[in-house]
Amino acid sequence: QVQLVESGGGLVQAGGSLRLSCAASGSMFSMFSINRMGWYRQAPGKQRELVATITRGGVINYADFVKGRFTISRDNAKNTVYLHMNTLKPEDTAVYYCYAPVPGDMDYWGKGTLVTVSS
Repeated sequence: QVQLVESGGGLVQAGGSLRLSCAASGSMFSMFSINRMGWYRQAPGKQRELVATITRGGVINYADFVKGRFTISRDNAKNTVYLHMNTLKPEDTAVYYCYAPVPGDMDYWGKGTLVTVSS
């Protein structure tokens, strides 16, 4: 069993910045089993989409629409993944979900944190 708790969402003006955090907790075996962690988002009326993922070793994958604006990072000792979002646009408004698949178990999701970007 893994718990993912996001924080850092909020209201920001276009062009502004926010940092999201996601802390994972659970059994030592589960924590050791997590390799890839990341962020997805879901805007109103749209499907959930990938934002960025990062492996334990630091291999990163970004969606094209955030390249150059968002940066994902990870603190393995704290089982925490971060999403630094810069130059935010109104179309970035969405609920952002933390994601951690555990091989041989299941995909875990956080409850989400709302990011609202005003124009």
